[in-house]
Amino acid sequence: MREAPCLHHCQSKLFFSLRLHCPRCAPGALPPPLLAQWGPGYRQPAPGTGIVVKMSGGGSEPERPQFLFVKALASRGRLEAVTQQMGYHPRYLDSFLKTQHYLLHMDGPLPFDCRHYIAIMAAARHHCRYLVNLHVLQFLRAGGDPQWLRGLDFIPPKLRNLSEINKILAHRPWLITKEHIEKLLKISEWSWSLAELVHAVVLLAHCHALASFVFGCGCEQEEGPGGRGSLKPSPPGNQCFCEAAMGNGCGQELLRINRKRVSPRVGLRGRGWHGKLRTSRRHRPSAGSPHSDTDGEVTGAANLACYLQDPDFGYQDFARRDEEQTQVFRDYSWEDHGFSLVNRLYSDIGHLLDEKFRMVDGLQSSAMAKRQGCEPSVFKRGIWNYIHCMFGIRYDDYDYAEVNHLLERMLKVYIKTVTCYPEKTNPEMFDRFWKQFKHSEKVHVNLLILEARMQAELLYALQAITQYMVS
Repeated sequence: MREAPCLHHCQSKLFFSLRLHCPRCAPGALPPPLLAQWGPGYRQPAPGTGIVVKMSGGGSEPERPQFLFVKALASRGRLEAVTQQMGYHPRYLDSFLKTQHYLLHMDGPLPFDCRHYIAIMAAARHHCRYLVNLHVLQFLRAGGDPQWLRGLDFIPPKLRNLSEINKILAHRPWLITKEHIEKLLKISEWSWSLAELVHAVVLLAHCHALASFVFGCGCEQEEGPGGRGSLKPSPPGNQCFCEAAMGNGCGQELLRINRKRVSPRVGLRGRGWHGKLRTSRRHRPSAGSPHSDTDGEVTGAANLACYLQDPDFGYQDFARRDEEQTQVFRDYSWEDHGFSLVNRLYSDIGHLLDEKFRMVDGLQSSAMAKRQGCEPSVFKRGIWNYIHCMFGIRYDDYDYAEVNHLLERMLKVYIKTVTCYPEKTNPEMFDRFWKQFKHSEKVHVNLLILEARMQAELLYALQAITQYMVS
């Protein structure tokens, strides 16, 4: 027998211990939804006896979900629903967490607060309150200006200029051109460098695709009054991490820190990021703003429209008659072109992304494929190619008639909804449309959607950057 990890705060530092149960929590066990994520082989005893788990044999420690959950908690101070869902596939989760940590927290071209603001802009395109709220807290924790949370009119023009490609990549990535790239890179007070732009593009694609996963797995449905959408302020010292794992924020301390900031940061970390804003800084936040100084709730996603440019712009079916554009894309691939370009301009991210793409392709899906009457590789390739086809990417060596044979109609409806307009996904779609699939298999399909969509967006953006560089 081995005890399940219970995580608590000790002497104002992130300190984690494997204990029978946290002394600051009610006796008993973690809530069933969280316990279920530890994977097969775990069981919960009678109430009041603590958490006892039965470990299955084999597997190294880094592959076990609980160790990855501890890593996620150490990094972000909470165990998000996304991490719990991905815990059904711990090898992929490990790769995902490494990539996300590198994008958001390691040295790179973009300032840390700007990374989280770009993530807010990306998540808002799909009205994903779950991700917006997470990155609002991270933005403030990174020292971000609370004024920016009032919307695009309150951010530097350099960031605001990213709205156009954010909109295009989120909904119709095939429309992005070298002219969009040139507009951002042209010499001016608010110009981007190539390295900064590549970092931003990867962040946008990452968050757009992650929004699909959030809606596809029902994480967004957990939002709402009293749920993860309402970030309850409480000082970190008064909150144990068992509570944090279930969604309570530490917004009050973050806001206390940010209230001390009395002047804008101009040019602290590079030209253009913290310059003069369009709107006077004398306009202070109202009580209902995302960064309210009151003791009420921190509602970072109260009005997502403030982060959107052209909110009515959405997905439209790719025009198959545009054979010229489709043909061009047959000559541009991740393996031969995208990987080397992104790795050259944003060191090491190409390797992390490539590992993640390969990891999702290598996940076991024999039972899922057997029910569909095909080999696992055939089933996964059918889903991947169907998603790419919706974005105008087709492969000469694939018979697209197989898609209708491999994927039943309701599954295709689900995949298209989650991929193209995830905000229209409802809980019934996850539960009812494919009852023959286990929960872990549904998560697997959503991981395929996440990675296929992200790669499609990256291909279009990186192709446009390549065309700009050679023109």
